[in-house]
Amino acid sequence: MAHSPDVRVAVTLGDPRGIGPEVAARALAAMGTGRCAAQVLGPRECEDDFAGLGRYEAVGDGAGIGPGRAAGLAIERGVELALAGEADALVTAPVHKPALAAAGYHPGHTEMLMALAGAAEVGMVMCDEGGADDHRPAKRVLLATIHIPLRGVAEALTEDLLVSQTRLLGSALQHDWGLAEPRIALCALNPHASDDGMFGTAEREVYGPALERLSGGPSCITGPIPADTVFVRAFRGEFDAVVAPYHDVGMAAFKTAAFGRGVNVTIGLPFIRTSPDHGTAFDIAGQGVADPSSMIEALRLAIRLAGARRRNRARSGGGRE
Repeated sequence: MAHSPDVRVAVTLGDPRGIGPEVAARALAAMGTGRCAAQVLGPRECEDDFAGLGRYEAVGDGAGIGPGRAAGLAIERGVELALAGEADALVTAPVHKPALAAAGYHPGHTEMLMALAGAAEVGMVMCDEGGADDHRPAKRVLLATIHIPLRGVAEALTEDLLVSQTRLLGSALQHDWGLAEPRIALCALNPHASDDGMFGTAEREVYGPALERLSGGPSCITGPIPADTVFVRAFRGEFDAVVAPYHDVGMAAFKTAAFGRGVNVTIGLPFIRTSPDHGTAFDIAGQGVADPSSMIEALRLAIRLAGARRRNRARSGGGRE
């Protein structure tokens, strides 16, 4: 991947009580200042940790600001920079959902970013882009439904949702990842893809009509494939991405295969957004033992995707190069 030192990345530190500030500082130090122009957004008390690692902008007035408020203000400022064209990508460190909600915000990054950006639809894609050095195929999983109880998945997973999320994924793979004809697998909802209706009807009533609507498009869509085989096939390189019907079936498979290397990408936004695949890890915060690998990968992927999006816009006459 070519270096893109002029890619401007806004980095939010997440919940300041967690490992976000630590892994962000270590990741930026590991990346070096020649890889991107970083603007770090967080509370004033974290500023000294980022000396020499980019421009630091303290959010809030610093007087009695709670961790949820600090995290929320940083996200708001990051989105403001991205929408104003002052940042090419947004990389977000982990937040604590209860603290964010208690401060009056949406309880998660994905929902909050969608609202702030005014996006009609977004998708949550977990990515491990593999490595040329060890010949690992890329692993990408979109979660068609996100933060809802398992009992609500069957009702939420509609034909329209499956179609729109798959199309959104295909478009992102084409335009941001540069895949001319993305190969996308649809993970079934029911055991054994319902075995012709023995274990549920979603595969016939939801997936069947959705596949008909998706046929003939720019992506090659396959499915529904049972969950116990689709990820094996995809992670060996047969597919470019998998659409998982609900959070845990996708996350369990992905993190088993790519823990510590995963990156969360929000597609459908007017800017690139990535995040590490871990949480705040309050139990080890401040001990100097947090692994920055996922944050490093989040920065690398943000630089790559932002560079690709800028080049696409420049070719079409609609953006800076």
